[in-house]
Amino acid sequence: MGRRPLRPASFNVMKTYSPKPRDIERRWYVLDASGAILGRLATQAATILRGKHKPIFAPHADTGDHVIVINAKDVTLSGGKENKKVAYHHSGYPGGLTETVYSRLLAKRPAFAVEKAIKGMLPHNRLGRQMASKLRVYAGAEHRHEAQKPQSLAPGEFPSWSGLPEDNATAEAASKGQPGSKAPAARPATARRATATSPAQKTAKRTTVKRTTSKTTAKRTAAKATTAKRTTAKATAAKKTTAKKTTAQKTDKKTTAKRATKKET
Repeated sequence: MGRRPLRPASFNVMKTYSPKPRDIERRWYVLDASGAILGRLATQAATILRGKHKPIFAPHADTGDHVIVINAKDVTLSGGKENKKVAYHHSGYPGGLTETVYSRLLAKRPAFAVEKAIKGMLPHNRLGRQMASKLRVYAGAEHRHEAQKPQSLAPGEFPSWSGLPEDNATAEAASKGQPGSKAPAARPATARRATATSPAQKTAKRTTVKRTTSKTTAKRTAAKATTAKRTTAKATAAKKTTAKKTTAQKTDKKTTAKRATKKET
């Protein structure tokens, strides 16, 4: 067994890319549900909402785009599941379970049925709720998001997306035809200018130092005086309390002696 060859000095270790908020670009897409199968439509919408069609996709980040679903009333189910598939809802109280067949649900609330199918394919946590906030479902053919200029997609079609986002410097260099832009050179450190001080300035500095030292000594003496006053006050208070105690003890002794003499007599 021979030794493993060492890596060359020019070998660059590739770092794992993690998408950042500045790298995410949100686009708008329209999906026409007329004649589409519910499950296939839901998988297409959930993929775009999660951002799995992008090379910067990460399962812990919301890198998806906005999705608009129109004509939800014309969606269909395959295999005769209109009368077999059941939507359940529980109110939270005992006996509060309701069952609704999808034929009835699509007739009454088609937008809710499509939204329910798409949300079921998203993560069931706050990240999935954030992704679902980019979904708009309409039962008819009209929507109110023309200002965003959404792009229409065919059933089963996913938008094309270029590679990883580039820095502004590299993008400008690529547009100009340059191989790459070098980092700006570091500025040389400027030497500090030595300022000549006059004797008058030196004396002024000394006087200020003396004043500050005198102030500090005065503060210290004042602090010492206050502490001395406190200690003397405490000592006098202690002496008074001890004197009171001794006098009380003497009076107690006198009273006990008087009582003893009375008993003897």
